[in-house]
Order: sequence, then structure tokens, then C-alpha cells
Amino acid sequence: MLPYALLLTVLVLWQVLSSSGLIAPNRLPSPLSVLRGLLELFTTGVPPGYTLGGHCLSSLGRVMSGVALAVTVALPLGMFMGFWRWLRDVLQPLIEIIRPVPPLAWVPIAILWFGIGDASASFIIFLAAFFPVLLNTIDGVLSVDKRLIESAIILGARKHDLFFKVLLPGSTPSIITGMRIGMGIGWMTVVAAEFTGIKNGYGLGYMIMTARDIQRPDQIIAGMVVIGLIGYSLDLVIKKVEQKILRWR
Repeated sequence: MLPYALLLTVLVLWQVLSSSGLIAPNRLPSPLSVLRGLLELFTTGVPPGYTLGGHCLSSLGRVMSGVALAVTVALPLGMFMGFWRWLRDVLQPLIEIIRPVPPLAWVPIAILWFGIGDASASFIIFLAAFFPVLLNTIDGVLSVDKRLIESAIILGARKHDLFFKVLLPGSTPSIITGMRIGMGIGWMTVVAAEFTGIKNGYGLGYMIMTARDIQRPDQIIAGMVVIGLIGYSLDLVIKKVEQKILRWR
């Protein structure tokens, strides 16, 4: 009950501040105005004809494609780097140089390489999700009990069996953690990437920028609320999947 009471208190204070005139409506519209703006996003859309459902699906599609590509590349690479020390020693310096670069710093080069559109936005998401999955996969492989690996080798396990029957199950908790972090960072990044990486069409970032251009702060905040709710929902889904997969723990 406490979280809901806190949320209700925040909404009441917000409404009082907006209604009292202490804060100009064009700077902080009231919750009721934001709700009306949200309904407009569902029905009329911003730009007109581009409704909220389409914006949400478009942004989710970019996130899913970017994260899926990141997992496809980072998972096997992380397994190999965790298992073969020589490969880890070779690639670690390059990874540590690239990793601190914020994903949004890649926006100009992404636009140069892929143009303004879905490809550049998906590339930014890929970069955002890649390193959490990679590093958590490496840590997961390194955390597998060495005695299990040695026993499997003694029993004649081939490399294929070693990876899929020993290392992958043993590192699954870390891999899922990396995917959860990557999905969260990817979702935060896609909205910002759409600010500059989408010329027209669908996307929550593009929708918010359009609302800014037409001076609709109520719709800007409504879009921010939707972004937060979707991000929270994605995290809950991954948590549920994690609980299902890791019931044996």
C-alpha cells in the first residue's frame, strides 16, 4: 500500500502546484491536463494520424531488434572469451576502450553509416545492449566450477557438449542478468536515439520531439510516463522469465 500512497501523494501535490498558479501550466501542466494529452495521443496522435500505439510498437520493435542482435553476437563471443583466456587477453583492451563511449555518442557516426532511420536507431540499441550481455556472459563462464569442467573433459565431453551442457547452464543466471540490464539500457537509449535518428514516422522519441515543436508539454510528459511504464513492464517480464528458467536455484 505504501508505494501507492506515495504515488497518490505526488499526484495530489502536483495537481495543487499546477492549479494554484505557483508553476505556469506551460512549464508543468496538471495531471488532468497530462491525462487529456494522453487520450489525444491515443486517438488523434502526434503528428496527427500517428497514434500512441504505433509509436510504442515502433520503439519496441527497434529495441527488440537491437537487443536480439546484441545477444546473438555477445552471447557466443562471451562464452568463447570466458573459456579461452588467450582470446580474452587479445580482445579485452579493445573492449575496454570502446565500452566507456556512451551509446548516444555513436549517433552521428550511425547516421553517417546507415542514414536517418530504423537502421541507425537499431545500431545504437545494439551497442547499448552488447556490453552488458558480453561482460555478464564472460563473468558467468568464469564463475562455473572448474571441477565440473574438468570432470566433463575427463569423461570425454566434446567442445560442443562442454559449451552447451556445462558452461551455458552454469552461466545462465549471469546471462539473464546481462540481458535484463541490456534491455533496460536499450530502452532508455532508443528514445534518445529517436530524437536525432528518426526523420519522420513512428517512435516515442520522435513523438516527444514533435510535441515539443508544437508546444504541448502535456503530451511531452504523457510520453515520458508511457516510456517509464513500458520500461517497468519490460523489467517485470524479464524477472518473470528469469524466475521460470532458474526455478532450480
